[in-house]
Parts: sequence; structure tokens; C-alpha cells
Amino acid sequence: MPTFVDLFCGGGFGARGAVRGGGIPLLGLDSWALATKTYKSNFPDADVITEYIENVDVGALGQLYRPDVLLTSPECTSHSIARGSKPVSERSRETAMGIVPWIESMQPRWVIVENVNRMKKWTRHNELVRTIESHGYIVSDLYLNSAEFGSAQARKRMFLVCDREGSVVTKEDLLMIDNGPNMSARDVIDWGAIYHSGLLYKHGRASATIERAERAINHLGRNVPFIIVYYGSDYAGGWQTLDAPLRTVTTVDRFGLVTWRAGEPYLRMLQPDELVKAMGGRNEHTLPYGSRREKVRLCGNGVCADVMSAIFNWIGQQ
Repeated sequence: MPTFVDLFCGGGFGARGAVRGGGIPLLGLDSWALATKTYKSNFPDADVITEYIENVDVGALGQLYRPDVLLTSPECTSHSIARGSKPVSERSRETAMGIVPWIESMQPRWVIVENVNRMKKWTRHNELVRTIESHGYIVSDLYLNSAEFGSAQARKRMFLVCDREGSVVTKEDLLMIDNGPNMSARDVIDWGAIYHSGLLYKHGRASATIERAERAINHLGRNVPFIIVYYGSDYAGGWQTLDAPLRTVTTVDRFGLVTWRAGEPYLRMLQPDELVKAMGGRNEHTLPYGSRREKVRLCGNGVCADVMSAIFNWIGQQ
């Protein structure tokens, strides 16, 4: 069973998939105290450190931890198209290069790097790959959509899967692993819960919201529930059916559920527990701390558990 150290661990969604795939967490590190507190609550046997990676004595930690896998998900904000017109933070981008001392100190057989695919446009992306290769790793550069791995969310991400013993993995290899049944947005909704839901057509409702809902109603007909997609240009009318995987979970409230009562449409936002399921947390992963907004952010910052489960299952077969 491969042990792993988890850098930029967030609330532990990637670790959840790794554990489901046979992994054992040794250490989680993140600069956000709420994230490490959440991580510890889900993996009580793992150690946690709340700090930026550049402020940690990596050499000392290398004497304490010798993981089989170094699991990393560097800050993606300044690579992501979702940041819109916000200025790029090169410091955020540089956290990817910050994993190199950890590789040198801990000398894991495997290194996994997850990020948005736009990271490949970063001027130092190729340098990062060459640096990892210079330490004796063969790098498999993959572009994976979580929906293809049984997830109820379409989350497309870059994964570098690096092996010091030379094995190569393809997306097809990972898809051959039993990833469970395909899921849709309908599967993450807690239909039995009582959440506040207000009339869609109420005073003060944003006209853009009404327009998105009416596009869905015109397409689906009345009395059919659907999802309104807020924030970001999704180029699909701002709505989606419940029979497709949820679109990418982000760090802000993005999804509204429209249901019907006596022929009238009602609207509520998807709740953190539902987003946890979309991230592959199923009923195993919990977010016991933080405000609603912070829990949404924990989900949006996470690595989809279903993809990481497939990767760790494959690692276990090597």
C-alpha cells in the first residue's frame, strides 16, 4: 500500500481518492488553517502542517518522511482562465517549482502534479517537467476529465504522473480500471433534505438569472428540474440538465437548482454536502468546519477524488 505526502493538500479530496485507491497518508501541508484542520478530521492518523512550502525545513522533513508518492496540487489561480482579468501572480505560479526540493529531500518513487491544463502555457512548465526528468523520473503528461472516471462532475485537469522506475501510464490505462458507474448532477442532489428554496419569479431576482432559467424552461418544458450555472462564460446558455455531470465546481457558489411545486419554479443553491459528492467525496468525506462560503471554497480548490483513486489503483498494480 503506497504511502504519500500531500502538498497543497486542501481539504483532502485528492487524499480521499488516494486512500480509496489503497494509499496511506503520512502528511498533509497547506497554508490555509481551515484546510489542514479539515484534512486532519478526515485522516486523523496523518500529520498536518499549516504553512507555505517555502517556509518549511524540507531537509528535516525528508528525514522524517519517506513516502512512496509525493502528491502535489500547486496553486492554480494564476494559471486558470477562471481568474478572468485579475492580474497574474507569479509567486502563485512559482509554487509549482517549489515542489522540487521536496522531491530531492524525500526521494519518492512517484510524483503526481495536478493543475489546470492552462499551466502548460506557463513559461516554466517545460522547465518543471525537465527538472523532474533530471531527477530520474519518466513523466506521463495526461489530460483527464473526472466525468470519465465515474465522477458526477466534469472537471478537466492536467496530471503529471512521474515514476522513477520508468513506467508510463496513459489515460486508456486508467480508464480500464473499474471506476464505478457513471454519475450525473442528479446523483449529487440531496432530494430528501429541506433547504430554503425561493420562488424563481420573485421581486429583486436578477434579470440574468431569469433569462438563464427561461432558456432552460423553453428547452426542457415546464415541471422539469434543472441547474442554473452562475459565474463564468460556459457558452451553453447558463444552464444544464440533471442528466449530465455537473460542470466544474469552483471556489464560489456557482450552481442553482430549479425545482417545481404546483407548477411554479423554485430556486435554491447547491449545498456544500452536495458539492462534496460532486468532488468524489461520497458519504466518506466531511467538512465539519468553516462557514458555508469556506466549505464551497474547499470544494472548488480540491482535486477530484475519483481521478486520484484511479491513479493510485494503477500505481498499486506496478
